[in-house]
Amino acid sequence: MPDTAEELPCLNTAGELPCLDTARKERVVAEDIEGIKAAARRTLEEIFPTADVAALAEVVDADIVNHEVPPGAPRGFEGVKQTMLWLAGAFSDRRHEIHQLIAEGDTVMVHSTFSGRHTGPFMGLAPTNRRFSFRQVHIIRFRGGKGVESWAVRDDLGLMQQLGALPSDSDRLVPAEA
Repeated sequence: MPDTAEELPCLNTAGELPCLDTARKERVVAEDIEGIKAAARRTLEEIFPTADVAALAEVVDADIVNHEVPPGAPRGFEGVKQTMLWLAGAFSDRRHEIHQLIAEGDTVMVHSTFSGRHTGPFMGLAPTNRRFSFRQVHIIRFRGGKGVESWAVRDDLGLMQQLGALPSDSDRLVPAEA
């Protein structure tokens, strides 16, 4: 055990009370983490399913860097907005079921299942009216309560198989003697 209060980072110089600066910083960090987790959850559970552009502007920075932006798509908020509206045009009954939400520092990781029905054109594929469900992982870095950088890992192959655009695993079975 340290001999002096100076050696204990959470005690004042008299060695009696917790240092207010440390306690305040820990409380602020905890509040910030809960805030960015809530913003990430709101984005997937409320904003994207309803294609609410005004609400999207509340949680996405104008200059967000989306590392998964399709070629030729605009950058920043406009690109995220276009993606949201594109998905709304292609899929109805959109829903994200969040399985896990983890935050550390300024970054949130969301593991979810995205599901819906294919009712509009999507990547050259005419509407099939098929239901789909596939897993995703989103990583979002926040600053000032807004997403400023994002990454995503999606099972796009599984989605295209479910929509009938690609053969499923059972369609590709090859006899052992072939």
